[in-house]
Amino acid sequence: MLCAMDAAEFTSQTLPSRHPQLRIAMVTETYPPEVNGVAMTLGRLVNGLQVRNHQVQLIRPRQHADRQAQPAVAYSEPLQHGTALPHHDGLKMGLPAKAALTRLWTMQRPDVVQIATEGPLGWSALAAANKLRLPVASDFHTNFHSYRSHSGFGLLRCAIVAYLRKFHNKAAVTLVPTEGIRRELLSHGYENIEIIGRGVDTRQFHPARRDPALRARWGAGEDETVVLYVGRLAAEKNLALVFRAYDAMREAHPASRLVLVGDGAERASWQARRPDAIFCGTHIGETLAAHYASADVFLFPSLTETWGNVTIEAMASGLAVVAYDCAAAEDVIRHGENGLKAPPEDEDAFIAQAVSLAQSTALQRRLGSAAVVRAAQLSWDAIIDSFEQVLLRLAQPQPVPDEQLDGSLAARAG
Repeated sequence: MLCAMDAAEFTSQTLPSRHPQLRIAMVTETYPPEVNGVAMTLGRLVNGLQVRNHQVQLIRPRQHADRQAQPAVAYSEPLQHGTALPHHDGLKMGLPAKAALTRLWTMQRPDVVQIATEGPLGWSALAAANKLRLPVASDFHTNFHSYRSHSGFGLLRCAIVAYLRKFHNKAAVTLVPTEGIRRELLSHGYENIEIIGRGVDTRQFHPARRDPALRARWGAGEDETVVLYVGRLAAEKNLALVFRAYDAMREAHPASRLVLVGDGAERASWQARRPDAIFCGTHIGETLAAHYASADVFLFPSLTETWGNVTIEAMASGLAVVAYDCAAAEDVIRHGENGLKAPPEDEDAFIAQAVSLAQSTALQRRLGSAAVVRAAQLSWDAIIDSFEQVLLRLAQPQPVPDEQLDGSLAARAG
């Protein structure tokens, strides 16, 4: 049941508009203050749309984190009840709400519906929008095609892939962050795929955030190598390879420290097994930026990402990154120039790249410096402009020219 708080009302900042103002209904399971890549990306997009004077209605389940933060809400936010999402540390997914959303959008019709997550709430929004003939854009944020095999759902993989394909093909367009994901989805029968990339806040993530006092708390001197991982401590992130790679690095360069930032279902297990590693828990904002910039090498062995914001945050912070050649790394890392890549699933190659960094401080610094330059090219403004253009196109389709329409009718008659 939707909350009573002005559920049908769209709001926005009053700033000059370069385009016709849109009323955008955005549906998602996750949003700040929750800490994950999808929430961060959506927060950036919503803020960018508001700056461009579009009206945003955010529809999402009420989360545990809502009790701990009271952000200034500059948009209508009909919160819903949710149910616990397995393997996601208290995150809730929204319950079905087709009837409620149909009533809501009948009273106050949006120009376009943006669906960020594919759960029951997203499916309800898709059904309600299709019933009301509202244009829909969907996002493909998480690579469930491989993700579920790490969460005990391997036997359901085919059913999940079929569900996701059916879901996204009911939208007018599905937005993905990379060409690699676009190719993968097309091979699975997805249609109408477009690429909208991701950006990084280089004012927040910057080498100047390096903090000698923080390194001292880690027990790391300036001549030691701090190896960093940032992300969920969960099975799908391939954490075992982080530790294998670090152990190999330490053999090559004993003066090393491993730091992990984040939380998740596997934290307690790994913390008990690896007392030599430093587990810092979850950090956000400037403290997160300081953790990045105070390290030297970043290891990211996940194969389940569609993008992986942490990769470009680490690059912006001046770290030498080792990642698989997929997701963000496929697009932004030039191997040997601004980072190091290994073929997907080739663990030996991943470890070998990590060891090469342990053996050469000069290589770490050269790659880290070039990574900062590459990250500076990933502007959120340009990405939000592209996203805005997609929504404008869906909300205001161009009329078919008479000559094209006549030709189409003639072809059908023939």
